[in-house]
Amino acid sequence: MADIHRLPRPLSTNWDWQLDGLCQDIDSSQFFHPEGERGGPRRRRAEAAKRICAQCPVLATCRQYALDAHEPYGVWGGLSEEERHAIIMARRVKRVS
Repeated sequence: MADIHRLPRPLSTNWDWQLDGLCQDIDSSQFFHPEGERGGPRRRRAEAAKRICAQCPVLATCRQYALDAHEPYGVWGGLSEEERHAIIMARRVKRVS
């Protein structure tokens, strides 16, 4: 029998938190803007997504994942693409100084 201790852990253990997300049963278009959407419509879409995130039991885990993965699109963990980018850039600056 193979020594299973040397095998990598199943990936599902890294992603199971997503099953508890409130977004699980919501159309993903509420969290990801269509190409070319700008201004008020984009801002309103992001704010609506953030209201859902604010009630989510896995908000902190989702946010940490999105920041760690540098998730480039959509609202994750209650943060927009621009907000995540600003946090990531601020962390880089802090590390350099």
